[in-house]
Amino acid sequence: MKPTSAEILREYGPFPEIERVAGVSFDGQRVWFASGDRLNALDPESGEIVGALDVAAHAGTAFDGKHLFQIAEAVIRKIDPKTGAVLGTIPAPGNGGDSGLAWAEGSLWVGQHRGRRIHQVDPDTGTVLRTIESDRFVTGVTWVEGELWHATWEDDASEVRRVDPDTGEVLACLEMPAGVNVSGLESDRGDRFFCGGGGSGKVRAIRRPRHAPRRAGA
Repeated sequence: MKPTSAEILREYGPFPEIERVAGVSFDGQRVWFASGDRLNALDPESGEIVGALDVAAHAGTAFDGKHLFQIAEAVIRKIDPKTGAVLGTIPAPGNGGDSGLAWAEGSLWVGQHRGRRIHQVDPDTGTVLRTIESDRFVTGVTWVEGELWHATWEDDASEVRRVDPDTGEVLACLEMPAGVNVSGLESDRGDRFFCGGGGSGKVRAIRRPRHAPRRAGA
């Protein structure tokens, strides 16, 4: 699969007191991004941080329509986005080696960074329901309109890839510019992906290609 160049639509940040961006998610209005000791709510139109929750936020972030889910070390916490209260905790499948996090089909989808895998996980128990293999380190993970996408970051290079959720085959690949890395990934359910920028302290929006055929059923 020959990569095409990713089109960067907008950069947000860097932001005061935020040294690193990890997981990102989108609740329909705000982009939530993890920065180590807090979850930040970013208005993608104004580019301003409009709220924050004081919770451990070390890797992937997801939103199920009502709650946030956040990887913190070796666990995934279910969080009330209005109060920051932790409503539940399940073990993360990578036992501390976890990266991206997404919600789809009633399940959590968890990237295992150096394990080069994506796990479908029961959100109530943490049970791994199935595993998809990758040939690159996995960072962010997202689903949009039946498409499974994940980010890679290896040898200081990053790509955003659409993969077959049954076989792991790479179906499309967006190559980020040199020195621009992706630590987290989330779709806005339309034409944009939001990408965590790791140590740059930035969040970037890139264009999602719409020409590729989609797989139904997600």
